[in-house]
Amino acid sequence: MKPCFLLDEHIAPAIQQQLRQRDPAIEILIIGDNNAPARGTLDPGILLWIEQNGYILVTRDRNSMQLHLVNHYATDRHIPGILWLRSSAQFGEIIETLFMIWFASNADEYVDCMFSIPF
Repeated sequence: MKPCFLLDEHIAPAIQQQLRQRDPAIEILIIGDNNAPARGTLDPGILLWIEQNGYILVTRDRNSMQLHLVNHYATDRHIPGILWLRSSAQFGEIIETLFMIWFASNADEYVDCMFSIPF
């Protein structure tokens, strides 16, 4: 099964648009989209949503998310994965990396894993 992505609400919607142009089969939502968590959803709710729906979270938010992630794991929960965007990441690098992950891997490779991208 291919990875699905949930972009946090602070990531440019153009990333979603560019990836869908490269391949319409990519499942990628942004917080606030239909069938995604609402804008303003707190981190614990986002972690529950990605776990229940099988989406890898793509975010820049290391500070608050890490604390909530510890609490999430403490209740014997899991995540499909988190991809932390490096502060130096260029727009094109983000798109290429997400496309490469989608194209060349399976969703189960990221369960309970966290990576900084671009690699």
